[in-house]
Amino acid sequence: MVNDDYVIGVDFGTGSVRALLVDAHTGDEIAISEFEYPRWKKGMYCVAAQGQFRQHPLDYIEGLEHTISKVVAQAGASIAGKVRAISVDTTGSTPVAVDRTGQPLALRPEFEHNPNAMFFLWKDHSAIQEADEINAHATSFKQDYLKYSGGTYSPEWFWAKLLYVLRVDKGVAQACTTWVEHCDWVPFLLTGGTEAKSIKRGVCAAGHKALWAYEHGGLPSKEFFTSLDPVMETLRHPLFTKTFYADEPVGNLSKDWAGKLGLSTDVLIGVGALDAHVGAVGGQIEPYYLSKVMGTSTCDMMVVPTSDDVALVRGICGQVQGSIIPGMVGFEAGQSAFGDVYAWFQDLLTATMLKALRKSSVDDDNKTGLEEELTIGLLEQLGEEAAKLPLGETSELAIDWFNGRRTPDANPYVKGALFNLNLGSDAAKIYRALVESTCFGAKSIVDHFVENMVTLKGVIALGGVARKSDYIMQMMANVLNLPIKVHSSEQTCAMGAAMFASVVGKIHPNVQGAMKKMGTGYDKHFLPEAENVVIHLKRYDLYKDMGAFQEI
Repeated sequence: MVNDDYVIGVDFGTGSVRALLVDAHTGDEIAISEFEYPRWKKGMYCVAAQGQFRQHPLDYIEGLEHTISKVVAQAGASIAGKVRAISVDTTGSTPVAVDRTGQPLALRPEFEHNPNAMFFLWKDHSAIQEADEINAHATSFKQDYLKYSGGTYSPEWFWAKLLYVLRVDKGVAQACTTWVEHCDWVPFLLTGGTEAKSIKRGVCAAGHKALWAYEHGGLPSKEFFTSLDPVMETLRHPLFTKTFYADEPVGNLSKDWAGKLGLSTDVLIGVGALDAHVGAVGGQIEPYYLSKVMGTSTCDMMVVPTSDDVALVRGICGQVQGSIIPGMVGFEAGQSAFGDVYAWFQDLLTATMLKALRKSSVDDDNKTGLEEELTIGLLEQLGEEAAKLPLGETSELAIDWFNGRRTPDANPYVKGALFNLNLGSDAAKIYRALVESTCFGAKSIVDHFVENMVTLKGVIALGGVARKSDYIMQMMANVLNLPIKVHSSEQTCAMGAAMFASVVGKIHPNVQGAMKKMGTGYDKHFLPEAENVVIHLKRYDLYKDMGAFQEI
């Protein structure tokens, strides 16, 4: 007898949210919908030059309703009645101040246009000073609260952003009851939560971003925070005392949301998790393979069986029991800018030209057509040209720290750079240098794991960059001198969320079983090219030297 069971995975990315309705037994994608955040698309509440990147909760709420209701409608009533569970993933650390009811402050009239009352996107670097203070402060405590977070706290993370908000905005500080990750707030919203204290926190975000660890009894002590800055006294400590795995339910879909989405209140809602961790599951992560979720930034995930007793690795974004797959230790590293570097270069090449075009006397229809011709496929064209160029030791070289460095050894102060330029340095040559630099950034992560006695078997590549650019992936294989396999799914994060939902809905007994039944495997493989491995290795030494010079 064939069981008809369906699940929905919802993936909140940097610029949009996607919902994927999936057959929980086969992994077949039944329907998909995507929604671009309208306020974010307009650049509202962001000041890139100051590292400020905020998102309004209405972008998330509108996107959630639009995408899920659309996939339900596309699938039809017969399938909608057989949806068993919904799970979500989000970017992170992307926290927000909420009131006693668990409502983000930006949903209140007095805060609706206040960026400090909105979600602080993962790449918001407003809290650089606060992160520095947390790192310095941690050295004065006998308990090493940073040991499971790689030894260095980042301005991209939970506590630094909270401390920043409490310091700079008295109104938000007074109204803030607690501070909540995006991935924890969405399940609370869908289940109709009305009290902030009832929000279920996932171990994924708590362990990697909020210094949660079983080994030191949960969160750092109240004294740790209040001695850092008395402003932290305004909150109840600890903010939360328990965490949950992403294969556990938060509760049932509320009556209100069930009506909006065209679903039953019998639908279970899973504990939320970070997009990269969930994407690694959607990409069928294997022990000792580095799963690289390659988008605007990268998150590099790895799992190791608990029984292997791997030592602590300093300088990464943490290792947390059960953060990716319950029963395994999850490791996270990453690069603060990856696809963002390429997007910056495209904008550099086209921005002035497009401004001139928009001011020109060309009619509007032709302007639109010309804009598309000038921008669509530009990077792919540059990749084709760059692949034909000879590569020498003194060719153009770049440093990829355009948004600081995440791993190894987080440093938000370092900057991107270009070297070896001359009057013959054209767009293709510079693009090649930028691509190579992002691959060198990936190699520094791989080398760091190896230096800490964690040997990698290979790389699983996920995300838009991996799917779209063979040029980048081949260079990555050459630079890393490792085989790379690219997962066939274009929606590994949404699929990973669907896999977790299948466990929440008791369709599969565990995450490993869900990956086996629902995974679609790999459709591209890249092997290192020996002659290019040698030249990139020599250039990598120069990259390290120039990086060290930059960091002085």
